[in-house]
Amino acid sequence: MKKQLLAGAALSLLMTGSAWAEIVIGVAGPMTGSYATFGEQMKAGAEQAVADINAAGGVNGEQLRLVVGDDACDPKQAVAVANQFAGDGVVFAAGHFCSGSSIPASQVYAEEGILQISPASTNPDFTDKRPGDNIFRICGRDDQQGEIAGKFLMEHFPDKKVAFVHDKTAYGKGLADATMAVYEAAGGTPALYEAYTAGEKDYTALVSKLKQEGIDVLYVGGYHTEAGLMARQMREQGMETVLVSGDALLTDEYWAITGDAGEGTLMTFSPDPRKNEIAKPIVDAMVAAGKNTEGYSLYTYAAVQIFAAAAEAAGSTDLDGLVEAMNAGTFDTVLGTLEFDDKGDVTLPGYVFYEWKDGQYDYLEE
Repeated sequence: MKKQLLAGAALSLLMTGSAWAEIVIGVAGPMTGSYATFGEQMKAGAEQAVADINAAGGVNGEQLRLVVGDDACDPKQAVAVANQFAGDGVVFAAGHFCSGSSIPASQVYAEEGILQISPASTNPDFTDKRPGDNIFRICGRDDQQGEIAGKFLMEHFPDKKVAFVHDKTAYGKGLADATMAVYEAAGGTPALYEAYTAGEKDYTALVSKLKQEGIDVLYVGGYHTEAGLMARQMREQGMETVLVSGDALLTDEYWAITGDAGEGTLMTFSPDPRKNEIAKPIVDAMVAAGKNTEGYSLYTYAAVQIFAAAAEAAGSTDLDGLVEAMNAGTFDTVLGTLEFDDKGDVTLPGYVFYEWKDGQYDYLEE
């Protein structure tokens, strides 16, 4: 009888373990801090993807379990998150957002054998200098974004005074430098090039200098919080300077900061994935659930889709198999069909310009 009871208990545990078999994945980004709106985008996309994949049967018969890491766009905190993921048994990380976080975290993921796909880190060094072949991204690069922005500035503002400022971060400085290099190569001469400190509330000293120099166009390499304050403070000083920036202005929070002062702000981003017909059911489901669909929400959704497809192709979550599947595969995602090059960069449509009007951003009409 005792043997029968033990056998029954063992069978029960085995069945319970099988029933609760799961694959642990993570999403990491700024869940708190000045850039928490982007962490919200990433979390919303990852949660929706996990729910949809699990509802369809999971991955290789196992359910996904999502853990969330908050790096607050701080490099040291990002490394801590990556190490925590390793301790939690995470096999795939969708993250991080800030390039300054993704780059140091990638070292941990390479060492710990965790697949990393960043939905949003655009600094070229992230893939150009990746520490392992398990590091990928599904967004564009700052040199691609700078190519479009630099030519645009020269073509649309050929006789205007153009200034470049950046926040000293891997993303902000990298984007400003890439854009300015293309602008100069096209024959432009920057009227001003300066760094500013992120997180401050008062940029009137910088704005006053821009006014004194008669700056017509301000290119900001940085995030929406600081760019928004600059736009507002320029209008308060009676300036009509056009503010131009990159993909870090892709949040409604920008307009919440600027109000009408944000009218006419220009920025670069890939074609809006929400406009893809294939994305409509997912966008509708997320909107119905009150989830954020702007910016990098769908990019994070796609990152989870790609991991799931790679794991299915490999038949497991073993890193070597995942990397082989990533390198060899073509993936149908909410962003469209894509694949990766030998650096870990993705094949996606290039950058386009958007304009803020009446509290919303949409493609720039020319």
